[in-house]
Amino acid sequence: MPDGSRTAGLYRPKLITALSEGYGPDKFRRDLMAGLTVAIIALPLSMALAVASGVSPERGLYTSIIGGFLVSALGGSRFQVGGPAGAFILLVSATVQRYGLDGLFATVLMSGVLLVLVGASRLGGLIRHIPHAVTVGFTCGIAITIFASQVHDLGGLTPAGPEPGPLIPKMAALGGALSTLNPMALVLGAAVAALIFGLRTWRPFWPGMLIGVILASLAAWALHLPVETIGSRFGALPQGLPSLHWPQMTLARLAQLFSSALSFTLLGGVESLLSAKVADSMTARKHRSNMELVAQGIANIASALFGGIAVTGTIARTAANIRAGACSPLSGMMHSVFLLLFMLVAAPLTVFVPLPALAGVLLVVCWNMAEKEEFARLLHDRPAALVLFTTFGLTLVEDLTTGIVAGCAVAALLALFRRRIAEEGS
Repeated sequence: MPDGSRTAGLYRPKLITALSEGYGPDKFRRDLMAGLTVAIIALPLSMALAVASGVSPERGLYTSIIGGFLVSALGGSRFQVGGPAGAFILLVSATVQRYGLDGLFATVLMSGVLLVLVGASRLGGLIRHIPHAVTVGFTCGIAITIFASQVHDLGGLTPAGPEPGPLIPKMAALGGALSTLNPMALVLGAAVAALIFGLRTWRPFWPGMLIGVILASLAAWALHLPVETIGSRFGALPQGLPSLHWPQMTLARLAQLFSSALSFTLLGGVESLLSAKVADSMTARKHRSNMELVAQGIANIASALFGGIAVTGTIARTAANIRAGACSPLSGMMHSVFLLLFMLVAAPLTVFVPLPALAGVLLVVCWNMAEKEEFARLLHDRPAALVLFTTFGLTLVEDLTTGIVAGCAVAALLALFRRRIAEEGS
């Protein structure tokens, strides 16, 4: 069977290719089970990522349902699963705080248009050339910042005022609120994280995140634990998708949001192509990078129009899709259908989900996201370590875009310096 190398430059969704190769009942059953498996993982994770991003939990589900369906249906990767991602938490949260929910939708829509333009211009290959040290640096920086954003819910803290966005002021504010620590919330969140880690060791094929959230919800309800829940903060989730909504788009607003949209575009392109590359390494196939970016762009446009947040290819869910036996993009589309069925049938049950339990889920996400071994390995290479620390440090103290741009600039300067030394030596 061809690995897709010859057709890597085509603007043709992999769904069409997979179906044209022949698709029968056996492949359908495998895709169905893979889609169900990924949906079980995506259900608690989508809500947790939305809450951590400063929006209500249904926004994460809208993103996985609308955006995830289109990423699989139109994308250039056979196994990519799209949805909200931990890497976007900081950008989404900052955008909501600064411009409001409608401003977020406009920003995501703009980034979707930009992603389509990048893919249509055949620039997808350039994103692949971002230095590895930059990728590791911003990924580890994001993991730490996400963890800091979850301390509030994990410990049930009550800060005196609004929680600052930047890391150092945030930690200072949370430190000042330690006297309000809710021990029961901390125990519940830590227990969920410990259960997920334990099940990954003892029963790796069990849906640890979903099991942890369900058990925590039952415990909080049965024992009347004094912890905040989705219901107490957000109310009941809607049973279905919202109607189409076009955000306010004026020239002045577009200019105001453009820098944020660029950040979403850069991160979305990097994350989606990294995820597709992981899928390639697991399946010995080759994705169509430009088609993938076009699909990611369309998915973000649709997500914004239906009340969702930023969409990208997700490494963990894509890997789970492959391990579950997926054969085609239909598995990713089915994962979205299963999530929609959950909203239609069981959305009212989410009011019992404790927020410390979702914080425990994201604690695991942070641990898995941080490329600890790669970080340690790069420290032994001085040029790579300089790029790594530049990206990592600026991601922590400034923002993601600053970290990536500065890391790439340092890497380029080092490359030029090495080239000049080599030319002088010859």
